[in-house]
Amino acid sequence: MNFLEVSNISKELHGAYILKDVSFTQQPFQKIVIAGETGSGKSTLMKIVGGMAQADAGTVMFEGRRVKGALEVLIPGHPGTAYLSQHFELRNNYRVEEILSYANKLTDEDAAEIYRICRISHLLKRKTDQLSGGEKQRIAMARLLISAPRLFLLDEPFSNLDMIHKSILKNVISDIGEKLGITIMLISHDPMDILPWADQILVMKDGEIVQQGSPQQIYNQPVNEYVAGLFGKYNLLAPGKASVLEGLPGITLNGKNIFIRPEDFKLVRTKKDAIPGKIRDIAYYGSFLEAEVALGNEVVTVKTTDTRLKKGAAVNVSVAPETVWYF
Repeated sequence: MNFLEVSNISKELHGAYILKDVSFTQQPFQKIVIAGETGSGKSTLMKIVGGMAQADAGTVMFEGRRVKGALEVLIPGHPGTAYLSQHFELRNNYRVEEILSYANKLTDEDAAEIYRICRISHLLKRKTDQLSGGEKQRIAMARLLISAPRLFLLDEPFSNLDMIHKSILKNVISDIGEKLGITIMLISHDPMDILPWADQILVMKDGEIVQQGSPQQIYNQPVNEYVAGLFGKYNLLAPGKASVLEGLPGITLNGKNIFIRPEDFKLVRTKKDAIPGKIRDIAYYGSFLEAEVALGNEVVTVKTTDTRLKKGAAVNVSVAPETVWYF
């Protein structure tokens, strides 16, 4: 039996599908991310998984029990699951400890452990109008966690957070899974949030899953340009332009698009197994540079840590054939 099984979920709005025949499974402690452009159906799918919205067709099974839709129950939601909306709210002018006490199903010791994991122990005496956005979010998470869920659904938890609070929240989410033994599914649009954390990624477009796989598969072997673009910069050479790579070992000119991530191009000293190029522009990103390199009539983006590069310099470009993807 699967921990979570989503089967053939569909939903229409004003005669158009916002979800169409969506199916996937999740195993205990498997970390799943739902990714996709705005309006692709991510949030609606997550709400249906958590019993917070009603599907028109299909079923969601959690631990062998059907998750009822929001129209089938008095209070939306399903036992053992918790859903945190990106538009969460906390009551104004209440002390944090008051808000948390109303939802607490745990012993004081277990609740204190959750407060510690959520990095809010020092905030319990404060009122909610004295908190930052990141602090409010961690309190909202703790409020759900003290109801002892086994599946935690997070809708865009990293949105609108500065780098400091985002870093804190990433550690909190990791600890929730590892120390509390709670299975997590989240929605995010930032590849730097998704790729290091996920075990499995579901990529959605127009209400359908267009690709599902490990972070490595999604990043290095996208099924199309849409998926490629969601996870960072890339080089795509159409069949008519791929001839600029002729001469590189292992490159096949087979009439398909050639896909190469910027970090997979290498700037090398030797001309052997490389092709000549010229740097047209350079952008500085702190820990690396991105160089726009002209290869004949085509321009590719190359990511490098060589800070000595200068605009206009002649370079030799190589690429390992195993990093090249065709679609």
